[in-house]
Amino acid sequence: FSSISSLLASKTPSKIIFRISLRHSKRFGNHVDEVWPNLFIGDMSVANDRYSLWKLGITHVVNAAHGKTHCQGSHYFYGSTVDYYGVPADDSPSFDLSRYFFPSAEYIHNALDTTTRVLVHCAVGVSRSASIVLAYLMIHHNYTLLDAINKVKERRWIFPNRGFLKQLHALDTKLQKTS
Repeated sequence: FSSISSLLASKTPSKIIFRISLRHSKRFGNHVDEVWPNLFIGDMSVANDRYSLWKLGITHVVNAAHGKTHCQGSHYFYGSTVDYYGVPADDSPSFDLSRYFFPSAEYIHNALDTTTRVLVHCAVGVSRSASIVLAYLMIHHNYTLLDAINKVKERRWIFPNRGFLKQLHALDTKLQKTS
């Protein structure tokens, strides 16, 4: 993986995504996977199934596709047993997801400080939701982007779009300068 580290420094993020996200990982997995203790990444099918959430013990939901036709989660949908946080993100390389990195990371961090289980989801559970979880690991657990990707990939196949990867790379650079 040292060669991947050098890629981060020398190549554009759009080229890195294929080298990091596709190499050494399975293609598709489950609808939901626990990628960190009590932190899950999932897709819309599990997010829209209250029984599955109950079986998993999910107490908090971060919808990284809030307001989209197929991911219309809300406080009303989940009721009083699940706390809801919506991020109205498009899965487009031009969308600025970085403005949600810190607020989402704070929400996840505060939720995990108690005895809770958090689901972060989007439509497919590989780009928007994965990017939010990667940012959380970088912000609150001092992971580098590469380390965060590798940590999540131990449990789930992810594929942040090239724009999100570029924004995560900028976050990584910023966090490394302040540490």
